[in-house]
Amino acid sequence: MKELILIIVGSALVNNIILSQFQGLCPFLGVSKKVDTSIGMGAAVIFVITLASIATNLVYALVLVPLHLEYLQTIAFILVIAALVQFVEMFLKKSLYSALGVFLPLITTNCAVLGSALTNVQKGYNFIFSVANGLGTAVGFTVAIVLLASIRESIEDNDIPYNFQGSPIVLITSGLMAIAFMGFSGLI
Repeated sequence: MKELILIIVGSALVNNIILSQFQGLCPFLGVSKKVDTSIGMGAAVIFVITLASIATNLVYALVLVPLHLEYLQTIAFILVIAALVQFVEMFLKKSLYSALGVFLPLITTNCAVLGSALTNVQKGYNFIFSVANGLGTAVGFTVAIVLLASIRESIEDNDIPYNFQGSPIVLITSGLMAIAFMGFSGLI
C-alpha cells in the first residue's frame, strides 16, 4: 500500500509529467486559458491516461511479451491510445468538444499519455503499479493545468508590460510553477 501511495504522489508531484518532464505542453499551454476548460481537459486526460495504462499493460504483458514483440511497444501503444481517445471523443462531443476544440484529438498524440505508458514498461511496473502510475500522472497533469488556468485568469486584467503579454508571461509562469514543483522532490 505504501508503494502505491509513493508511486501516485511521486508521479503527480515530484515527477510531474508537465512541470518536470515537459511532456504534454501543447494542451497545457493551449487549453489553460479558462479554469472550466482546463478541468474538462484534465478529466479527459485522467480518463485516457488511466485507461491507457490499463490497456497498454495488458497488451504488453499478454500479447507483446509472449510473442517476443516488445520492440513494437511504441506502435502498439499509439494504436491503443488513439482508440481510447476516439472513445472519449464520442462521449465528450456534446459537452466539452466545442471548448477543447483541436486539443481533444491532440490527446491521441500527446506525449504525456505515451510517456506514461512507456514509463510503466521501463520501470517494470505490474498491472496495479501501472494503473497507480497512470492515475498519478494524470492527476499531476490536471493539477498543473488547473493551476496555470487559475493563474492566467487572475492575471488577465493586470498591467503586464507589452513585451510580456501573451505567450511570454504564460511561459514565465509555467517556469515558476516548475521551480515550485521541484520543492516536492525532497518529500519522496
